[in-house]
Amino acid sequence: MQLVRIGAFEQEKPAVLIDGRYLDVSEHISDYNEAFFAADGLGKLAHILATKDLPEIKNPTRIGSCVARPSKIICVGLNYADHARETGAEIPQEPILFFKSTTALCGPNDQVIIPKGSEKTDWEVELAIVIGKKAQYVSEADAYDYVAGYCLHNDYSEREYQLERGGNWSKGKGCDSFAPLGPFLATKEEIKDVHALDMWLNVNGKRFQTSNTNQLIFNVPQVVSYISQFMTLLPGDVISTGTPHGVGLGFNPPIYLKPGDVVSLGMEGLGEQQQTAIAYQG
Repeated sequence: MQLVRIGAFEQEKPAVLIDGRYLDVSEHISDYNEAFFAADGLGKLAHILATKDLPEIKNPTRIGSCVARPSKIICVGLNYADHARETGAEIPQEPILFFKSTTALCGPNDQVIIPKGSEKTDWEVELAIVIGKKAQYVSEADAYDYVAGYCLHNDYSEREYQLERGGNWSKGKGCDSFAPLGPFLATKEEIKDVHALDMWLNVNGKRFQTSNTNQLIFNVPQVVSYISQFMTLLPGDVISTGTPHGVGLGFNPPIYLKPGDVVSLGMEGLGEQQQTAIAYQG
């Protein structure tokens, strides 16, 4: 199944995408949130699709984040060796973890807001995992049992805030609009091999990132298991697995976004996104 949320920001309603058609399930499902996943919502949704005649949403004006605001967004840093090398960092021996503010969550085609005073806003195409049930001290062998599905994520990053302002990376990761997610959540059965997905990212039509999830240092079961040793993962939580080489920071001189730039990205089986950069207005 491909789960989507359609409507104005914070007024989205749940739908499913089938053969290019958006089918409204809001009469039966309130939202794709923690309660939905915790109560076997995917099983109930499959039954609804098999037994109900659902209305079609034609020409949706906006696609929202494919999941409602989760309890947390956990990110894995430097999880591609080529990205670690381009930033001058050592290859990690254990997953590097940081949090992304849940208020950064937005739709896949929403504008990306360059923060007030920012000069170093950067891009990162990533595979994201959505957790399907409460996970504590999960083994790698059992990790897939806790995965609801996968989606595309652009882990926008303000490099000055992240690297030059002291403390941890979260300062540069949690700005508004810095977590476009979607366009849809593909349930795990939809993805034949999550470790063989091509990905790409362009800025103004120029290719900057090209890679495949087979280059992950720590793969999906390793990441889910590892994080669950340090914190409880709740249904609907999002894990972003890291980005490959080709970020703006890695160039000499670095390349950063400016108002009017258009970022497009995609991943095999998980759709595409496009964001236009705008300056903060407040």
